[in-house]
Amino acid sequence: MNFVDNGSQKALAEMVFIGEIVLQSKIAELAAKRLSASKESFDQIEVWSSIQSILVAAGNVSKILWPQKEKYAGRGERLRELLKVSEDNILFDRKFRNHFEHYDERIEDWFKKQSSAVYSDLAVDPFKSIWGNVPTNQHRAYDPLTQTLTFRGESFDLAAVLTELKEIRIKCSDFVLT
Repeated sequence: MNFVDNGSQKALAEMVFIGEIVLQSKIAELAAKRLSASKESFDQIEVWSSIQSILVAAGNVSKILWPQKEKYAGRGERLRELLKVSEDNILFDRKFRNHFEHYDERIEDWFKKQSSAVYSDLAVDPFKSIWGNVPTNQHRAYDPLTQTLTFRGESFDLAAVLTELKEIRIKCSDFVLT
């Protein structure tokens, strides 16, 4: 099923979506530069603001290419075909973006299920704790050396996401000015 029936409207819609993918990948790239620069000054707010910007931008690209609603599935299929984006692309999984977007729910669920009084969050540290680490007590953590984001023991390669966004943006250059 086509996501737009009229031929000229379809072409325009494709260019608009591809332009949005380019915009979101540029937002992520700028956030990555801020994240890298924040290593020198260690501004914790800038670190987490940059990480969140990257996750939101990646999530927005993911929603364009893999829409959640069935009625928009044709659009995602068509754009993935045009841009030669595989089904197993790292951007398909929005789990980490969801951890941040729905953090309020994560907090509430954790407190309902945990008996521990240990709550550690927003760690920016490449070194493991000398006291040992209970992954479920370590909520959000970032390792700037490996560019790995961790949420309660699950790891996410932020560098791989940034690389994929850049590669998709390069593919978009065949269709729009990047």
